[in-house]
Amino acid sequence: MRLRVEFTTEPFDLDEAPAHAVVAREVIQAADLDAVDVGPFGNTAEGRADEVLGAVDSLLRQALDSGATRVSLQVNVVGEDSQ
Repeated sequence: MRLRVEFTTEPFDLDEAPAHAVVAREVIQAADLDAVDVGPFGNTAEGRADEVLGAVDSLLRQALDSGATRVSLQVNVVGEDSQ
């Protein structure tokens, strides 16, 4: 199964990316995922279910440990793995 995750962390800071946002993006960019897109107001990534779910676990733990007061995320099934 392939999944897509979309997420944001809060609180926002328009002048400088807060530590929790930087950490969350680093987790997603370091994971073995496809089609990673990071932006100032939202981030998306897609990949195999195990990799996405593992990245989401790390993302939640590390963002909250780094000062996030809210993490909004959505996970969608986008297809099956091709093998």
